[in-house]
Amino acid sequence: MHKDRFYTLTASCPDRVGIVARVSGFIAEHGGWMLESSYHADDMDGRYFMRIEIKADSLPFNLTELQQRFRPIATEFAMDWQMSDSAAQKRVVLLVSKQEHCLYDLLARWQSKELDIEIPCVISNHDDLRGFVEWHGIPFHHVPVTTDNKAAAYAEIARLFHEARGDTMVLARYMQILSPELCRAHPGRILNIHHSFLPSFVGAKPYHQAYQRGVKLIGATCHYVSEELDQGPIIEQDVIRIDHSDSVEDMVRYGKDIEKTVLARGLRYHLEDRVLVHGNKTVVFR
Repeated sequence: MHKDRFYTLTASCPDRVGIVARVSGFIAEHGGWMLESSYHADDMDGRYFMRIEIKADSLPFNLTELQQRFRPIATEFAMDWQMSDSAAQKRVVLLVSKQEHCLYDLLARWQSKELDIEIPCVISNHDDLRGFVEWHGIPFHHVPVTTDNKAAAYAEIARLFHEARGDTMVLARYMQILSPELCRAHPGRILNIHHSFLPSFVGAKPYHQAYQRGVKLIGATCHYVSEELDQGPIIEQDVIRIDHSDSVEDMVRYGKDIEKTVLARGLRYHLEDRVLVHGNKTVVFR
């Protein structure tokens, strides 16, 4: 990550000749200094993806004017696009249940500034982790979820997220299925860590499913949340090799280590605007 302030342009559009020349020419004619650039052409879908970092003080105007000046080019190439400012900290709301390992890891990375984010609050369907969260000076909201109050509970989570001015919601082993309404309201803004190498072993107790199947690899998957359970676009995955001598308990223990690292990497890619979603797939510029 650069120390200098920079703007990030991400875009996708129908593939055609001249996209890079037009965009890079636009940046150059205003004296823009490109710090990093990544491109990908999807031959099957005929779509082009790009991510460009531009040194902020190399331009004679601010982000708002940059967006205004770039808009005609975006229209010309029918782009889905956005621009962000590295100086603007993202606000990440964490959702947890009783398992603490992912929460512990993210708070440690936040406290050490490895993740340069704001955490305006943590929301949980249990009260167990309140003391730990509040020790970090972060507001903790207990929102119980039962079979009888799910609609009200998810409405309250939506309210708290809005009140916190959240940019991203992270399900750090939040063991509830979000409502379709909440998923639809925030596409590409809710991340989940699934303790399995999706698309295998969806739903509950994937390590038990994997043990019964006799797999030789177990893993974890960070993905965007969609209305269909564990089927959202995948951001990051990793695996570890196991053998016949490993018990379910061993697999759970190994899995916790993978879950923490995969969630942290996936969240970082998302926060740095390195993930471009196309349908149910992603392009991730690492």
